Amino acid sequence: MRSWMLKVTAGALAVGLVATGCGGKREAASGPSSAGSCEAAEGRVTIATGNAGGVYFVVGGGLAQVISANTKLKATAAETGASVQNIQQLVAGDYDIAFSLADTAADAVNGKDAFDGKPQKVKALTRLYSNYTQVLVRTDSGINSIADMRGKRISTGSPKSGTEVIANRLLAAAGLDPAADVQAQRLDLTKTADGMKDGSVDGLVWSGGLPTAQMTDITTSLKDKVKLIDISGQLDALKKINPVYDVAPIPAATYGMAADVKTIVVPNVLLVRDDFPDADACAVTKLVYDKKADLEKVHPAAKGILREKAADTAPVPLHPGSEQALKG
Repeated sequence: MRSWMLKVTAGALAVGLVATGCGGKREAASGPSSAGSCEAAEGRVTIATGNAGGVYFVVGGGLAQVISANTKLKATAAETGASVQNIQQLVAGDYDIAFSLADTAADAVNGKDAFDGKPQKVKALTRLYSNYTQVLVRTDSGINSIADMRGKRISTGSPKSGTEVIANRLLAAAGLDPAADVQAQRLDLTKTADGMKDGSVDGLVWSGGLPTAQMTDITTSLKDKVKLIDISGQLDALKKINPVYDVAPIPAATYGMAADVKTIVVPNVLLVRDDFPDADACAVTKLVYDKKADLEKVHPAAKGILREKAADTAPVPLHPGSEQALKG
């Protein structure tokens, strides 16, 4: 296991910051902060992350530690199914802060797809690092493109995850019906890894930062029995859905592959409800950048959190407290 994974696991267990389950409603703060303040009030906040084997979970645990150590807020991070579920439960009040892919967040505020006809009242604290769409297949599966997935057993990610959203869009862009033309396995990353190893899954779609621990586990265990495939040809079709999509390479060294592989990337955003206190939003946003080095220690993907892109969250509006933090 990589050293940064050992550090975050040990740290999270030691201070009890990472929880599993559906989270809990925020405890009321002890008192309101003064207008224009960037100091969080006392209280507890819960952070919705993602699958235990993914980067959201690791970075979310690190963020919880940073918030708890540097503000009056006590933060806990919970394992979840990720983006769609995170937003739904954020709005329901089960969580206070949530990680999400930017395309899913755009669907939420526009009331599209999983949020059809029901625009969600969320705001962004900041843009984060980018997720890489990692399409890994068994070399004996005969899959060399998304179109080749017809009839195959494909893990499309946890139900209500951002991975599932982009997996279904990739399949549709290749002319496949996700519900009928593939044997969709709606599995979390841990179960997906098991399926790839025992041969019950032919391929997977995963949207996550680089490297993702479970992807490292699969590629290390199976070596040349698996390969990443280039899906950059799907970009134009996906851009018609949302202009946020872009192309970037997965460096060969990430998973010990023979060469770089082009893929589709999408940024992540950190979300809150629109009634999240301004002072708390300002404090948390400021911490993301003031303590960025601490987040980088728990996972290298945090290096992609860039202050100059922090406000690039459209169409999700930036929280007023975050606007204040980023002006400082």
